[in-house]
Amino acid sequence: MKQLLRLSIVLMFIVAVAVTAFGQKRGTETEAKQMVQDALAHIKDVGPEKAFQDFSTPGGKWHVKDIYLFCYNLDGTNVCHGANKALIGKNLIDMKTADGQLLIKNFVILVTTKGSGWVDYQWPHPETKKTEAKRAFVARIPGYDGLIGAGAYPQ
Repeated sequence: MKQLLRLSIVLMFIVAVAVTAFGQKRGTETEAKQMVQDALAHIKDVGPEKAFQDFSTPGGKWHVKDIYLFCYNLDGTNVCHGANKALIGKNLIDMKTADGQLLIKNFVILVTTKGSGWVDYQWPHPETKKTEAKRAFVARIPGYDGLIGAGAYPQ
């Protein structure tokens, strides 16, 4: 009986550690917003073209947990993407999410009317590939005809 109790305690500990480790791989909304604010400062320091290259390079400062940056011109053309370089140069203004939203169009509308803010939508998680609720913070890039954003999967 004592052995069964010990085994149960060990299994609960392993599950707790695994759940904690998985949770740490997920970024928070606060981290996503901070990344966008830091990225805006980086754009100001090095210029848009260099910054977009930096944001699209895997690893490092611009990739934290499952958070990455994306940038679009206001016409919907992708100019940087931290998770999928194949999107760069493509006009995605009419791209729909799993829940039917015109995602990039919604980003553009938000930044042109309010300057910055949050957009909620359904998106495949880059690790699990399952569609989940996601929340992106987007902001207009000062002195540039475009926007930058980063999103987090609420826990």
